[in-house]
Parts: sequence; C-alpha cells; structure tokens
Amino acid sequence: MKRIPLGATVLAAAALAVLFLPSDLTAQEAGNAPETKAPAPVKVAPAPPNNWEIEHQRQLKEDWPWLARFKDANAALQPPANGEDRIVFMGDSITEGWKFEGPQGSFPGKPYINRGISGQTAAQMVLRFRQDVIDLKPKVVLILAGTNDIAGNTGLETVEQIEGYLASMAELAATNHIKVVLCSILPAYDYPWKPGMEPAPKILAINTWLKDYAAQHHHGYVDYHTAMKDSRDGLPPNLSYDGVHPLPAGYAVMAPLAEAGIAKALKGRD
Repeated sequence: MKRIPLGATVLAAAALAVLFLPSDLTAQEAGNAPETKAPAPVKVAPAPPNNWEIEHQRQLKEDWPWLARFKDANAALQPPANGEDRIVFMGDSITEGWKFEGPQGSFPGKPYINRGISGQTAAQMVLRFRQDVIDLKPKVVLILAGTNDIAGNTGLETVEQIEGYLASMAELAATNHIKVVLCSILPAYDYPWKPGMEPAPKILAINTWLKDYAAQHHHGYVDYHTAMKDSRDGLPPNLSYDGVHPLPAGYAVMAPLAEAGIAKALKGRD
C-alpha cells in the first residue's frame, strides 16, 4: 500500500470537517458576522426652568441691577428723624436672609434697613447704590458683597474687578458723607449652584485686600470670615445649611460683629 504523507492526511481531515459544519456557520464569513452594536444613546430632555428661574432671567433682561426691587419701599421711607442713627445693610442673599425684627431678629427696634437682594453681584450693587443707600441718608452703610461675583453669577470676573466694584461702593458712600464698614466675604468651600469653582482661595485674597483697603481709607472692617470658617476655609454645618447661607446660629455670630463695626463707625463720625 502506498503510504500517504501525514501532512496530506491532516489536510484531508480538515476539509471533510468543514463540509459537515452546519450551513449557517459555514456561510458566515468574517466580514459578514453579526456585530454587537452599542445601544442608541438615550436623549434626556433638560429640566424645564422653574418659575423662579424664568422670572429671574426676565428681570435680568429688563432691569439688570433690579432697581425696581426696593423702589416703592424707598419712596415710602421717611427721612431720618433727628438723632436717628440710620444704618443700611447692602448685600446679596446673605443680607436679604438676615432677619432684623421679630422673635429671631438680630436688631429689633433699631433703625437698620436691609437692602440685600438674592443672587446679586457687587457689579449690580454699584448701579443701585445711589437709590438703595445714598438717597436713604444713612449714617453708616455695611457692605457685604463679592461671593456671587466669585461664583460668576453675572459672568466671570477677576479678583481685581471684584475689588474695584467694592471700592466703587465705598467711594460713593464716603463722597456722600456716609461712614463705610466693609465686611469680609463669608467662608465658602464650594457653591451648590456652581460646584467646582474652588472659591475659598479667592475669598481669602479679597478679604485680605478689603482689610488693607479699609485701613488705608479709614473705613471700618468686620471680619465674619475668621469667626465662622472651618478647617477647609468653608462654612461649617452648624452655621449653614448649604455651606454658603447662614443658619440662625450663623447670624448669631455675625450680629455682634456687625454691631461692633457700626458702633466704631458712629464713634468716629464727622
């Protein structure tokens, strides 16, 4: 018998195996094999703006500094009585949320006027400073602003720009014989509405500038930051519900500091 080479035997066996494979497998060429496709991306519709956001955007377009916010209240306010030490608190939501009167009020019965508007930047406050501060003829104005500028509420700003807006308000007040008390920006490790901004270092830088500027121009300075910060230069949970806005316990820390700043400013009146 003629011996068939081993290699030929193997090749023949392989050929027979292919012939007896199921037809559906033999028909699948590499280029035609079914592909495992990724599922189509699911389109998630953006959440519709809430009523507050709709109104806020409308207001920014029609009245960017919100001059209408206190227009009627200012018109109804009587001039200061003789001997009245009228004080205006100028600021954002931290000031707006500060209760002056009532059971939890910090300054019951005192002629202190709250002119805080939630979400506002120092840039917006400059534009309403005349009607909401100067025209009310206070003896002293406390200016607490800047954190919303750092958050970029009305667009990104440099530290120098924010300092410029704060200086402009101080200059407007001083020119009109109103004593100025500049307040440190409250500590904040992060902003819940603008996460990842890392505001703490910028707050520290502006507060250092505020303290130096106040000393150079003979203004008062109230340091809320040092009294309220935690180890991260943030606002701790016992003083704030969101790391930015004070709880009553936070305002309880701020009130005597504000009172001391006001007393010092009044004592040094012209």
